[in-house]
Amino acid sequence: MLDRTASKKALITLFRRRTIVDLNTLCCALNTTSRMSVFRRLKETSYLSSYTHRGGYYTLTDIPQFDDYGLWFNQGGVGFSRAGTLKATLVELIDSIDGGYTHRELEQVLRIRVHNTLVRLIRDHRIGREHIEKVYLYVSAEPERAATQVAKRRERMAAAAEMIELPDITVIEVLLEVVRAGKINIAPIVVVERLHVRGVPVTTGQVELVFVRYGIEKKRRVRA
Repeated sequence: MLDRTASKKALITLFRRRTIVDLNTLCCALNTTSRMSVFRRLKETSYLSSYTHRGGYYTLTDIPQFDDYGLWFNQGGVGFSRAGTLKATLVELIDSIDGGYTHRELEQVLRIRVHNTLVRLIRDHRIGREHIEKVYLYVSAEPERAATQVAKRRERMAAAAEMIELPDITVIEVLLEVVRAGKINIAPIVVVERLHVRGVPVTTGQVELVFVRYGIEKKRRVRA
């Protein structure tokens, strides 16, 4: 086993060269077969275990470039989380988003199966779960926060349904009104009023959804 100074130097050199490594590679680099000795040396550095691959890979904390979810994947698909473990990562993700997460959404973000871990977190009262529109929504364990998340998700689902029901011809009519406004940033309510005059049924919410979809800037109310 390398001494403390040599171990630190060997670890830094190894991680700078390979960014992530498994336990066998660490044992070779530190010239030991003892897992406990390896982890003692790792604790003297700042390191992370992968939340994928059963925590079998390791990296230094200053190597990952985390995304907006606090995640980082190497080219081989090994995932690391700023929160550390998969359990901690799920709790942090679920608590942080206004509309909660479905099981499928969590698996898409994390790129691994999460069902068993979610069940354990619910059992331990670290997250909550609500049944909405034939799917489970995973929410904060804190009741007030969870209620807000459920309400936000319902709003999103209603908006999505409204957009799906919006005929293509109506979307075109909305976009034409924006074009007719020229350089004026037209308000959604004005678009609604103009389309109603022409016999095109549309709601303010639908117009706002079109604006969002096509990145149209809006004003409160502008009349040409």
